[in-house]
Amino acid sequence: MATKYITTTTPYVNSDPHIGFALEIIQADAWARAQALAGHTVVFNTGTDEHGAKIYEKAQEAGMDTQAYVDKFAARFKALKELLNLSFTHFIRTTDDYHKKAAQVFWTKCAENGDIYKKNYQVKYCVGCELAKTDSELDKKGRCPLHPNRALDLIDEENYFFKFSNYQDKLLELYDKQKDFVLPAHRLDEIRNFVAAGLEDFSISRIKEKMPWGVAVPGDDEHVMYVWFDALVNYISTIGWPTDMDRFNTSWPGTQVAGKDNLRQQSAMWQAMLMSAGELPSKQIIIHGFITMDGQKISKSLGNVVDPFELVKTYGIDPVRYYLLCEIPTLGDGDYSDKRMRQLYDSNLANELGNLLSRVTTLAAQDGITVQPKQNTIEKEIQKEINNFRLNEALEMIWLHIKIINSQINDEAPWKLSKNERKDKLIEWVMRLYTIGLNLSPFMPETSQKIMSATTGQIQKIAPLFPRL
Repeated sequence: MATKYITTTTPYVNSDPHIGFALEIIQADAWARAQALAGHTVVFNTGTDEHGAKIYEKAQEAGMDTQAYVDKFAARFKALKELLNLSFTHFIRTTDDYHKKAAQVFWTKCAENGDIYKKNYQVKYCVGCELAKTDSELDKKGRCPLHPNRALDLIDEENYFFKFSNYQDKLLELYDKQKDFVLPAHRLDEIRNFVAAGLEDFSISRIKEKMPWGVAVPGDDEHVMYVWFDALVNYISTIGWPTDMDRFNTSWPGTQVAGKDNLRQQSAMWQAMLMSAGELPSKQIIIHGFITMDGQKISKSLGNVVDPFELVKTYGIDPVRYYLLCEIPTLGDGDYSDKRMRQLYDSNLANELGNLLSRVTTLAAQDGITVQPKQNTIEKEIQKEINNFRLNEALEMIWLHIKIINSQINDEAPWKLSKNERKDKLIEWVMRLYTIGLNLSPFMPETSQKIMSATTGQIQKIAPLFPRL
């Protein structure tokens, strides 16, 4: 079986993890678990982006040493593994020595290829995005629409630049050759239109005297790397590039999951950088949308930030995973509502799934039923939806089976039948519940194990899967 490599973006460690990144990493985790269950070797990377002006600024505000500041928040992101029951195999920090060395080698390769040069420039810069902004990208007040409460910085200095403009034709060729390079399709259209309109070279360094927190530019002590140039290299440094090319070549190219605000960086800038360094482009870029809360944009200023730690504390791991994977379209925008969360917990989880398992195992235990399911792979139609990153649609298909069994039990009223009459029905429902448990394993791993255990061997009555809140 082939190695399957998937990676999330590496979020900035300027604040605690939020629900938007929880969505991204749970989506990647569900896909990774399904590939492992299908027999593939899975490499699953995540981590933290720890350089740049935004990080340096926040550390200064907190009166902390910058390294101590990023250490504190990186630990919070690493704690998501246990909090959300994640299966990632790699966790990279861009302050790791091996990553910084890899970023410098990558820079050198691009420079040797003639794609890095130095010039003076003036630009409007959003520290929140860590991106230069053109006037057409700003709102009516002249601010970044993603960070409207923050004035833009005006940069006027000498920087190194990457020759992004050299890669317009090659990028368009990539998009035309691989029709599913970016999912969903309208995001591929969006980035193709952006590239076709013409590419401007982008700055890849900062003056160290003004912004000292970054990876040193090879051969120039007065500059540090621009955060995006450094951070993007993590996707290959984490799997051995450039020191262990055998390990790297077994995993690359990989699948990358990112938010729609990362479209340009992941599907154009990073791909051009890879081409410059002589490496293959990514296998695929999966773009998810944003989460609102009760229809409003989530922001600290509005006080509506959703803390995944508190969410899990209230509802449990699998209910949170279920909400984010089922209620939020995998390739689109979605909304978080505590009212809806409670509704789904009670109706879908406690009533439809939990109550179904209790009813069937109670009757089967009373009748002394024993089963030995032999299925060990997810059903093909479910696997197909997962492979294509239609995770919410896969869950809808699973829930349809749950609804069908519930309807059959209500119609046939097995408790009214004689023991001999209901035996075959109960065995059928137990086996189908086992399959449901197996299909749920990428999405709700703990619940999946409970269902599969309860529907194997001598059937025993099971405790409620989802206790009343």
